[in-house]
Amino acid sequence: MSSSTSSVRLNTGVQMPLLGLGTYKLVAFENVYQAVDAALAAGYRAFDSAAVYQNEADLGKALKQLMPKHGLTREDVFITSKLGPKDQGERAMEGALHSLSQLDLDYIDLYLIHWPGTQGLVVSDKRNPGNRAQSWATLEKLHAQGKLKAIGVSNYTPAQMRDLMQSCKVPPAVLQVEYHPKLCQIELRSVCEEFGVCFQAYSSLGKGVLISDPVVMEVAKNCERTTAQVLLRWAVQQGVPVLPKSSQPDRIKGNAGIFEFSISDSDMDRLSALDCGHRYCWDPTEVV
Repeated sequence: MSSSTSSVRLNTGVQMPLLGLGTYKLVAFENVYQAVDAALAAGYRAFDSAAVYQNEADLGKALKQLMPKHGLTREDVFITSKLGPKDQGERAMEGALHSLSQLDLDYIDLYLIHWPGTQGLVVSDKRNPGNRAQSWATLEKLHAQGKLKAIGVSNYTPAQMRDLMQSCKVPPAVLQVEYHPKLCQIELRSVCEEFGVCFQAYSSLGKGVLISDPVVMEVAKNCERTTAQVLLRWAVQQGVPVLPKSSQPDRIKGNAGIFEFSISDSDMDRLSALDCGHRYCWDPTEVV
């Protein structure tokens, strides 16, 4: 992968890889080590974790051991983590510093508020907006100190993004949300474009359901590629970074092949026409 074709420039001026390894449900050090080793060998330079994944310490340890093996330094990798919903609000500083400690890093490349709500509060609780604002102010402080090189959010709605843009001192660099042909998030993408925020995808395969969709299978046949590669390529061909997760070295390597082909305009349109607003993951739209 060449940096010119496989990264996107954030509003901080930093280049973020278009392809990263998602680590949700990747647990036990030996599994994390094997996945990171395979990813680095395949050209991945970005890794996405979160406090709630409970694998920050294993990821940090694996990277420290494996970067020298692959001839890399800390500056060569882009590490993302996220503030857990239990730390939303007044515990945000504690939560963010704990992520830094677990990862055993001097800085995190990108740190996100994982969820617009607060653990223990119902989605309609009027304290949620205040907690989000308090968390963001904390992230801004850590960003100013250089401990968080870029800050952003995950699972925010268009309204929540607009509220943040009106009140923030430092604009979010990234919004990470569920994104695939059945959930094209047109309004959210428009908001991100308006404010210069990088729109990043997770769950590109729809929790695995979309790899057997007839249209996806037909496009994959046309491209002579796997359905997983087609779903990931559909996003990156639009400039949207992706975070496929796998513990299988062969699949990790296969997912890196998305920069070796392109999808025709007509097939891109066919995939996008699948949009029906369907979510395979959690729905943040009811969080006030």
